[in-house]
Amino acid sequence: MPTDATTVPRSRAPRRWPDEPAQGGWYTDAEIGAVQNVLDESRSWRTGWRNKDLVAAFEEAFTEATRARHAIAFNGGGTALEMVLKCLEMQPGDQVVSCALNFVGTHLPVIHQGGDLVLAEPDPLTLNLDPADVEHRLTDRTRAIVVTHWNGLAADLRPFLDLAERHPHPHHGPPVVIVDAARAAGGITPAGLPVGAEGWATIFSFETKKLMTTFGQGGMVTTGDARLAERLRRLRTYGLSQEWGTNQQLSKIQAAVGLVQLGRLDEMNAARIARAHERTRLLHGIEHLTLPPELDGGRHLYYRYNLLVPAAGAGAGRDALMELLADRYGLGSIINDPVTYTGHDYIRAHTDGQACPRAEALAARLLCPCLHPQIPADEEREICDAIRQATDEIAHTFTTT
Repeated sequence: MPTDATTVPRSRAPRRWPDEPAQGGWYTDAEIGAVQNVLDESRSWRTGWRNKDLVAAFEEAFTEATRARHAIAFNGGGTALEMVLKCLEMQPGDQVVSCALNFVGTHLPVIHQGGDLVLAEPDPLTLNLDPADVEHRLTDRTRAIVVTHWNGLAADLRPFLDLAERHPHPHHGPPVVIVDAARAAGGITPAGLPVGAEGWATIFSFETKKLMTTFGQGGMVTTGDARLAERLRRLRTYGLSQEWGTNQQLSKIQAAVGLVQLGRLDEMNAARIARAHERTRLLHGIEHLTLPPELDGGRHLYYRYNLLVPAAGAGAGRDALMELLADRYGLGSIINDPVTYTGHDYIRAHTDGQACPRAEALAARLLCPCLHPQIPADEEREICDAIRQATDEIAHTFTTT
């Protein structure tokens, strides 16, 4: 998806470091070799590009990595979430609760599948969905709670699973907990389980900017529900002559690369975590910036490196910092993410009258300077020096805006 121009600096100055990385992980000779093997074996008209065996191998490897019972590959994380929600067969008035501070791709499928999107507040420290706020928004029409591991920080799913049990739907039972792990592949939850092992269904994305990628697009659903897994396989393959479906399959060559990327995911994530922790060390002590929580054990993968300016600098002060970083230092940054109803007309129209002031306030303070494990260490020090100097220069605006 193209970057929203309202979330990045307006400055046209050349960037030494982009507003956000164009690729989250990186490829090696192993991925290139896997691609060549598929090209070689698929050139025959007798073989072609049928994808069954390699996709099945990728799915099996993913179940092992996540300790899930089933993994179902899709051509994208967005289509995967759409089909999971379709399996709820929502009726008018059915509700789905999700954090207002989110990527729009988490909310659009809810609306498209007929659910009433109910927006809830983030926790002010983790910026993940706040269980206490969710509890106030649950009703007897709630069908699902969608929990996002936002920007790579793994949410604790146990409070939401407990809330679901205590607030059953009168006909369908407890609301299901659906997990958006698009930015958290390879992470570990506070329960000590791999991301993908908990909840009714977990959705992963392999889009180009994600922690692992299958040629820029792709996705996966993990679940412990055999009936859900069976239906998802039908839906992605024209219904398998049993019901409506369409073609949402992952290709053979994507699966081959996915197997390699999955095998290297811990290595890539460890490098990202180390780089983020080094940035936190270098930025420590800046009076006017709140740094992201520093968590060990794979609980925070730092898909983005979140900084918060003081509340007094929300909006104009934050924007001034982003512009200065881009214009003078060539350092790009992004607001990742704004509140969805403030920047997307379709979501705004379908959530008319709802407001999440805490989410809006946090989004107005947020910026994410470019971070990638392959930025050289000396350049990382330059980046941190730029953030420190730019923040010091405009600190006065944090008390006057």
